[in-house]
Amino acid sequence: MESRYLRTRISRRPALRRRAFRRPMLRRRAFRRPSLRGLALGLLALAACSAPLGIAQARAVLGGVHGRASESTLGGRGTVSAGLDRCVTAVPQAERSATFSGEMTAIPGTVRMAMRIEVQERMPTEAAFHTITAPGLGVWRASEPRVKVYKYFKQVTNLYSPASYRALVRFRWLTARGHILRQAERLTPRCVQPASPAPLPPGSEGGVEATPTPSGPAGG
Repeated sequence: MESRYLRTRISRRPALRRRAFRRPMLRRRAFRRPSLRGLALGLLALAACSAPLGIAQARAVLGGVHGRASESTLGGRGTVSAGLDRCVTAVPQAERSATFSGEMTAIPGTVRMAMRIEVQERMPTEAAFHTITAPGLGVWRASEPRVKVYKYFKQVTNLYSPASYRALVRFRWLTARGHILRQAERLTPRCVQPASPAPLPPGSEGGVEATPTPSGPAGG
């Protein structure tokens, strides 16, 4: 007797292969050494940046040698400077003098500019400078309207010795109605008057030397 079997066919499906997860590889950039050309360009750029500073320092040093205070900028708008233009020393008191000056440039909105020069004196026995009074000193002097650069000079004569003199220069920028837009002040270098030599005794040169009576400084 023939047996009957139900033959079932099992379909063999191919096994699913799991793909391995591959992380993206980070490519490292190769370190490139700076070339000689790059180093040369960098040194040239550094020299170009430091050149204006060296020029400015040289100008400041030369300005001090010539008795001119270094010029300063007010926040990028306008410049001011105060200087000692001339310092004359002499044995006769009437021939001793000092000439001070100030210079300023206009800022936006300026109609007039004004300066005031106050001369200060210090004797060897004094610890600090004090302001002296003389005709024409400590007075505001205004420029003409719409002037871009304003310069002002003041001469003081008949100076004492030994003594030191300097000036405090005040600056003002004014509107059309006289309102102050901005103000500043600068000190000038000193004019040093050395001690006069001792007077000769009467009759040493066949004559009598008269000693003049000292008087205070006079503004010119």
